[in-house]
Amino acid sequence: MADRILRGLFGFYFAAFFVYLFAPLVIMAAATFNTSRFPTVTPWRGTTLEWFNQLAADTGMWQALWTSFIVAVLVVLVSVPIGTAAALVLTSLHARARSFMYAVMVSPLLTPGVVIGISTLVLWRQLGVGGGLFLIVLAQSTFIICYVMLMVIARLQRFDRTQEEAAIGLGASRFMVFRRVLLPFLKPALIAAGFLAVLQSIENYNTTLFVRGFETPLTVFIATKVRTGLTPAVNALALIMIAVTIVGAVIYEVVRRRSERQR
Repeated sequence: MADRILRGLFGFYFAAFFVYLFAPLVIMAAATFNTSRFPTVTPWRGTTLEWFNQLAADTGMWQALWTSFIVAVLVVLVSVPIGTAAALVLTSLHARARSFMYAVMVSPLLTPGVVIGISTLVLWRQLGVGGGLFLIVLAQSTFIICYVMLMVIARLQRFDRTQEEAAIGLGASRFMVFRRVLLPFLKPALIAAGFLAVLQSIENYNTTLFVRGFETPLTVFIATKVRTGLTPAVNALALIMIAVTIVGAVIYEVVRRRSERQR
């Protein structure tokens, strides 16, 4: 009897979790096809595809999306190498030094985004650099590097260091060991960290708002639209982004399983 109750409670929690997780996305997607000029599903005034046409004609939104894409690519180019280097250094330190350096390196994650944005702007303005793409990339990379570092550290904890010693014993240089032994092992973590960096960069608002200058990334553009009048064209863009993400995840999983079978 107790086992049935526990299984029932677990099933209820499992179902409630997924409803809580996906219900907003379903409502958002449904609002894309409502003829109402506001992103809502109640009242349902009719079915339409007009908001996709509105999205295609909204040059401001596409420009904001392009700006966010450029920033995300630059953030990946900055955060992945630095985060990987930080993880390698951290895992090579002694226990006491490692604890101290770990606390220092993850501190940006504990710092509010508003503080990071304001402090970055104040510092670089003293050096004559105003807001713009440079400061957006720099401010976002400050905390995204931490995510990359943590993901690489998690992967490094499963790495057998005797492989490096064996390669060095066979005459390989340090660079060759990194390129031929360590880097292939870290490849899954680096790919995942790159995708996470893109998502964190695109969705960031608090930090970006203070350092954007005259640039308008997508999150700032949507926040402005909320004040001036939001239409379901934003829902259409979100629906497209969700679809692209799902398709990309499916393709990645298919490729991964095929490569495993080939091995």
